Amino acid sequence: MRSYQSVLILKPDYDEPQVDEHLEKITGLIQGHGGSCLKVDKWGKKRLAYKVKKNRFGYYLNVYHTCENEQLSSLEKKYKLFDPIIKFLVIRLEDKELERAIKREEAEEKAAAVEASEDNNKSADDKSADDKSAVAEGDSK
Repeated sequence: MRSYQSVLILKPDYDEPQVDEHLEKITGLIQGHGGSCLKVDKWGKKRLAYKVKKNRFGYYLNVYHTCENEQLSSLEKKYKLFDPIIKFLVIRLEDKELERAIKREEAEEKAAAVEASEDNNKSADDKSADDKSAVAEGDSK
């Protein structure tokens, strides 16, 4: 069983619950072809470089999965026939590439979480400094 990365672009018309519904169908397709999903990333709605099936925008999904080598062409045909998908790309990954990609994305998520918590702490410090200065102004009056 080999590892793959599928980047899928869905029609931009869907909202989050509909994207989740289509994502479940896509994971079902992968599992139906003897594979399993290792990691799914929703990259969100992005502008396309050129129109694809009359769409200027698309909703990007990144799926790391496994699949039997013989089943891959059948899976790609299913992607092609699945109406919400307007474009897709399947890349075969070596084991080292897969580990590196998953670790890199986990590190990026951790860094984003740390950055968000630091921003929250800064805004809390700014608020407390504002409160202290307001109290000091009130005392001087």
